[in-house]
Amino acid sequence: MMGFEVTSRDMDAIALGGAFLGTGGGGDPYIGKLMARAAMGAEGRVQVVDAADVPDDALCVPVCMMGAPTVMLEKLPNGNEALSALAALEAYLGRKADYLICIEAGGLNSTIPFAVAAATGLPLIDGDGMGRAFPELQMVTMTMHDIAATPMVIADEKGNTSVLNAISNIWTERLARAQTVEMGGAALVALYPMSGAQMKAGLLHGTLGLVRELGLTIARERRANRHPADALIQRCGGFDLCTARVVDIERNTVGGFARGKAILRGVEADAGRDFALSFQNEFLCLEDGKGEPLALTPDLICALDADGGLPVTTETLRFGLALRLIGLPADPQWRSPAGLDLSGPAYFGYQHEFSPLEKLNPATNNR
Repeated sequence: MMGFEVTSRDMDAIALGGAFLGTGGGGDPYIGKLMARAAMGAEGRVQVVDAADVPDDALCVPVCMMGAPTVMLEKLPNGNEALSALAALEAYLGRKADYLICIEAGGLNSTIPFAVAAATGLPLIDGDGMGRAFPELQMVTMTMHDIAATPMVIADEKGNTSVLNAISNIWTERLARAQTVEMGGAALVALYPMSGAQMKAGLLHGTLGLVRELGLTIARERRANRHPADALIQRCGGFDLCTARVVDIERNTVGGFARGKAILRGVEADAGRDFALSFQNEFLCLEDGKGEPLALTPDLICALDADGGLPVTTETLRFGLALRLIGLPADPQWRSPAGLDLSGPAYFGYQHEFSPLEKLNPATNNR
């Protein structure tokens, strides 16, 4: 099987692809990109390995940011929190990690693991636990494969670390979220320690390679003065949902999440139509002006700037911004009953029953 090598020059593409697949969440990838570049230096490299090549008895550990992405605009990591979390988890387990994992293919959390890999010399596994970004810790494919989130370590920029053990992954989320709020709304964590055998069963494979490919696609299309949406739709089997401008936005940071709704007014081919885009860290529900759903979690709602073609995160939504929204089908595991229990519309309090993109948008040509 084939892995690949990442240098500091590749981080632009990885940050772009992660921001796109992150469905608006996962934190600002620019911060993680700078951290990774600083850790790599001019000549540093990170090895990304195929999941199939990892020994079954290896210790594999995801590292990520937890909290509200809006907080990260003002409370930047100092660069040591993730390393502290990993070291504390290794000390608790009495064993060094062999491989690192991205918990989600989104935003800051698609780039921070590269910084930790560069600093430690550990390889990264080509995969993640979501294929997108989700707001809560238990919302990973590992939960569907009975892999425990704990023991988990949470670390903040002040030097505090905490080891957490919980009876279930959802209790891990509840207890860790409370600590994150006390730590200022954002912290770095190491969690879901797993064997290589567990990783092979529980991880979505190949997503880091996809993140890099999509980032390169966005950059290539922009250099050619083409909007990237059409190429991304074609590559991912996606759906062109709408092109619309933000005319109102409601956003609050509550309980360690950035929650809100943007009201959109259609432009170009969608002129005369209205839309509502709801989010909790990530874009989770798109409705038309009549309240009928056009895209629902766990399917992906990906936002691009309608003019420049760059990915848009929830914390950068602003009045007057024109968006081109793209829908991507979620991995089949997320559309299963177990996946919908974890991350379907009902979990977030939306009244709509899940229906896949292809049924909600039958007239859309997913080229």
